[in-house]
This record gives sequence, C-alpha cells and structure tokens, in this order.
Amino acid sequence: WPWNPLPVNFFLLTCRYSAGDVAMIEPRNSHESVDQFCQLLRLDPHKIFLLKPNDAATPLPARVPQPCTVQYLLERYLDINCVPRRSFFDLLSYFSPDEMEKEKLKEFSSAEGQEELYSYCNRLRRTTLEILYDFPMTTYAIPPDYLFDLIPEIRPRAFSIASSQLAYPSQIQILMAVVQYRTKLKKPRCGLCSNWLASQNPLQSAVHVPLWVKKGMLQFPTDTKIPVIMVGPGTGVAPFRAVIQERVVEGKKGNYLFFGCRGKSKDFFCRKEWEELNQEGVLTLFTAFSRDQEDKIYVQHRIKEKGPLIWNLIQKEQAYFYIAGNAKMMPTQVTDSLKSIFQSEGGLSEAESEHLLVELDRCGRFQTETWS
Repeated sequence: WPWNPLPVNFFLLTCRYSAGDVAMIEPRNSHESVDQFCQLLRLDPHKIFLLKPNDAATPLPARVPQPCTVQYLLERYLDINCVPRRSFFDLLSYFSPDEMEKEKLKEFSSAEGQEELYSYCNRLRRTTLEILYDFPMTTYAIPPDYLFDLIPEIRPRAFSIASSQLAYPSQIQILMAVVQYRTKLKKPRCGLCSNWLASQNPLQSAVHVPLWVKKGMLQFPTDTKIPVIMVGPGTGVAPFRAVIQERVVEGKKGNYLFFGCRGKSKDFFCRKEWEELNQEGVLTLFTAFSRDQEDKIYVQHRIKEKGPLIWNLIQKEQAYFYIAGNAKMMPTQVTDSLKSIFQSEGGLSEAESEHLLVELDRCGRFQTETWS
C-alpha cells in the first residue's frame, strides 16, 4: 500500500529509555467515527455512566474512568474501527429484531458461512462501524450494556524508539508509516494509530499522547570495541537510529548500516543524518534503492556484495548482526545472504553455516525485530 513517512517527536516530563526500547502508544478513534457510532445507536455522547461488575470475580476495565462519558468510551476504549471476529456476528444476531438480518448474522457466525464471512469482512478489511451500517435494524436494538461484550478494547500500538536519550534527553522520537490503502470498498482503509497521530497539530494546541516505554527485543553490546552490523530497510531503521546516536555520543565506532527503500529521492529516511555521520567516519552506510534502476536491488544484495567485510567483522572482530523491519520476506532473504557469506568467505558447508548462525543467535550476536 502507499505509505507516507512521518517523523514524530514526543516531549516527555519524566521517562527513561535505552536504545532498542519500544514506545507503546494508545491511539484514539476519530471524532467522525465516534459521531457516526452515536448516531447509529442513538447514543448521547455527553451522557455520563458508572460501570458495575456483573460479578465480584470480573474486574472493571482499568482504562475506563469512573464516572465516564459515552464520548470518552468510544474515543479511547472501544475499537469501533477494528475488523471484527466471528463471535461479533454471533452475539449481534441475538439482538436482531429483523429476521433477514438475523439470518445473515447467523450465517456469518456458522461454520458453513466462514468463506462468505471472509469475503464480506476480512478480505475487504470491513470495520465494525461499517458492518453496523449494513445491519441497521439490529444495530438500533443493541443494548448499550453489551457494548463491552461486543467490541474489544483498543490495543496499544508498538513503535521502535528512533532516538537516543543521550542525544535528545527530553524527547522520544519514532519513525512512522501513515497506513492508508485501498480494497474494493469505496473508502480507503486507514491505520488507527498512524492516522490519529498524523491528524494532530501541536502548533495549534498541546497534544497529549498516552504512551509508556517497554523493553525492546534488541540488546546491544556495551564493549566500545565491538562493531555492530544493522540491516534496517524502510521504517525498520528506527531502532538503529537510536543505537547509532547512542554509540556516537559514547565514542563507539564500528557502526555499519544497511538501509533500503524504494527511491533515493522518495523515502530515504534520515538521509541527511546518515550522510553526515558517514562523512565524519563514525558510520559506514550502504544503501539499496529498489526502484531507481531497472533491476531491483534490495539490502540482501548489498550484504552479499560486502561478503568479505561482513565475514571479517563477524569472525575476527566479534561483530553483532541485527535485522529489523517488515517480517514478510526480507528477514529470511537477509539471513540467507548471511549464510551464503559464511560459505563463500568462510569456506563452511551449508550445515556448518546453519550451525554458526544458531550459535550467533544463542550468544546474542544475531538478533531480529520484525513485524507484520
């Protein structure tokens, strides 16, 4: 899908984080979505309510204040724009006063109706809100008490922190792709968190973003002499920007970055920063721009080209090797390129190169952080 790069800065009051850590952000539904939901269910967004548990063993949702308004609940807690599960249609069918709508909902929730449900809902990424529009009689009959059973809570989104606190003491920076893509539905599909953040304008008024820091998967060496090889195409470069900033401040050299994107003039994230560090001799940068020539070139091709260097760094200098980015094909292809270097440069057999990779992984010298 088309995605637009967006660097985002958060200014913090008190928060500690390290390179490799992750920012967990709680997104919000748009005012437009909340208004549409209220109109469909005839809800007053300003109505105040108190939650009471059905039984003592069921705790109340921690993120819902007491008392709470309908507006707050829909904006910050219920995921009204998610693609619903099969159970949603099953529960919805019990509320339906309309026989045709009830029959269709029962069909979608049955074992026999799963292919049709996939075509109607999952393939098109149809949202809960859009489905409620398609079943107006049923939607009007939904008891507000069942909203918590019907609609899941909004999950926090994870973003690799793209800055070092040594370089930016009072900030957390992330590199975010604004997710917008099309299916056969008229309205484009939009990522909830990225579009909510992109819609904010801190120049007009202060924007408060609920977030917390979580320990990341990537761990980096503390020894100043150990080099690091980082492979981060696209927004996968985010955690490596943090560690490069940190290592530069600490005077650690031996920083090798393989960055890839579609075009040098299109989505070369942090280009000025990388080129300056490269000129200063504190970063060795290798780039792969897949669409800038007839034959597509990706990071795995650049890695193969630098086989002698990579083998020397890993075998003689005890370098750490990192991969971050989209989990679709890139991590496997980069790993295959690395194993081919073990064979071509180190003279290892296929089994021996596989064993070396396992050993590097076991001792933390081969690490990945990927997402789908």
